[in-house]
Amino acid sequence: MNYFSLNKTAPNTTFRDAVIKGLAPDRGLYFPETITPLPESFFETIDTLSHSEIAFEAIKQFVSPEIPEADLKAIVEDTLSFDFPIVELNKNISFLELFHGPTMAFKDVGARFMARCLSHFSKDDAKQDVTVLVATSGDTGGAVANGFLGVEGVKVVILYPSGKVSDIQEKQLTTLKKNITALEVDGTFDDCQDMVKQAFLDTEITDHMKLTSANSINVARWLPQLFYFMFAYKQLHKKYDNIVFSIPSGNFGNVCAGMMAQQLGLPIKHYIASNNENNVVTRYLESESYDVKPSVQTISNAMDVGNPSNFVRIQEIYKNDFNLLKDNLSSYSFTDEETKEAMKEIYNDYSYVADPHGAVGYLGAKNYINSHPEAHCVCLETAHPTKFLDVVGEVIPENIELPAQILAVMDKKKKSIKVSTYTDLKQYLLNR
Repeated sequence: MNYFSLNKTAPNTTFRDAVIKGLAPDRGLYFPETITPLPESFFETIDTLSHSEIAFEAIKQFVSPEIPEADLKAIVEDTLSFDFPIVELNKNISFLELFHGPTMAFKDVGARFMARCLSHFSKDDAKQDVTVLVATSGDTGGAVANGFLGVEGVKVVILYPSGKVSDIQEKQLTTLKKNITALEVDGTFDDCQDMVKQAFLDTEITDHMKLTSANSINVARWLPQLFYFMFAYKQLHKKYDNIVFSIPSGNFGNVCAGMMAQQLGLPIKHYIASNNENNVVTRYLESESYDVKPSVQTISNAMDVGNPSNFVRIQEIYKNDFNLLKDNLSSYSFTDEETKEAMKEIYNDYSYVADPHGAVGYLGAKNYINSHPEAHCVCLETAHPTKFLDVVGEVIPENIELPAQILAVMDKKKKSIKVSTYTDLKQYLLNR
């Protein structure tokens, strides 16, 4: 499989190089040259397959021939070492829990898969360490830090917006040490993401070190997210005919990955992008005008993205056909107050504690069901509610037991380096 840049001026490249480079030389995101649907029999018999078997069949065309099948099976097996349960609230709405991994966020899947791919490739190139440079709006940093912790030949530098991630999220990305460094940025997630993109185009840096990214701009971080749409379908398709997904959306990697699963033949007819007040895509689907605005801070902070990177991949899937996209994607936007009310409703009506992101997904599902009562909406519950104790504790009258993954970082001491500008970042990278 080869990959091309969505800016269409860089040379096509292999999966290995796309993973190591992260971003194409022309600043475009990489996208696979071809997508070959899986046979219908795969989905008809999906109940008989394990999660690892499903994931292997789904991903192998995108990494072949550079990762041999035996090695890929081991990578997938190691990546998916936790559960993906579904909690059904009623006949119309379920939660797909994606928080049972080591950092209790959906990003554990992509981060673990990418770390293992990069480790596989580094065995063939021991001359120079790879530096993973990543921006986080919350959960990416912890997942990447955990996924790459102790991986030989890989150093990780994480940029996060000061004061705009939860205390537990900050602990998860600032306390691991070893090959992990956290840079605390005076700014927003968009500022962090812009710095990362700028570094990839700075030859003074790229001539000095081998640089890659573990944001969902990286194909090895993004593509594995298609797995859990198939896992949900496996659990529900015999019970419900019209399954749709409501996805709390920030950088739009999950929506795009769901659509890639659809391209592989997953029989899902519609997706819902549920936004907080960072709602460029909601506004786009209403007006056909893509107007980027600076991100604003909300209680669902992992979605505080003003200019979602992966939307250009979605446009590629639909060949920039607005009407075709709109047939397959709905989008709604909700305020913090609406999100808090949804958290209360979910708790009072179903005795379920949702985090702020899952609550936004729930609101999107409710809106869609109003006009599509026959649908069963699977809401992605992307992070454990204890990662947002300041918000959840204010809304839910219940002491939530802290899981072991959270307790493990609570008493650790934060260590970060403060940066304000791209020049600060560049100086750090060149002098480290």
